[in-house]
Amino acid sequence: MASEMFHEPVERMSEATLDKHRAIISLMEEMEAIDWYQQRIDSTQDSELANILQHNANEEKEHAAMVLEWLRRCDPVLDAKLRQYLFTTETISEHEEEEGTDDESMMSDGSLNIGSLHGEK
Repeated sequence: MASEMFHEPVERMSEATLDKHRAIISLMEEMEAIDWYQQRIDSTQDSELANILQHNANEEKEHAAMVLEWLRRCDPVLDAKLRQYLFTTETISEHEEEEGTDDESMMSDGSLNIGSLHGEK
């Protein structure tokens, strides 16, 4: 496998986990490409080149969105979190405080509860 970013033996992982890993790595690569294109857009003095680079960056954003959607469809907890935070208008941290968390229910369905911003539990 091309990625060496595994933290556990590959032979212990399910095909679903390996596919999610592939998607996450792809998402990381797409986001990195967007960053690189943006840096080049900011740096060039040639407007035609900037337009081409912007077009390319926008294609990378489409790719990232497609992979993120695939991940959302494969992960009910990610789906719930994206539905909670995406396309909202209030400050993100205030939105989390208003919504509270359903981390306890997530833990009961197998989640490791990694990434919680609620240290008070």
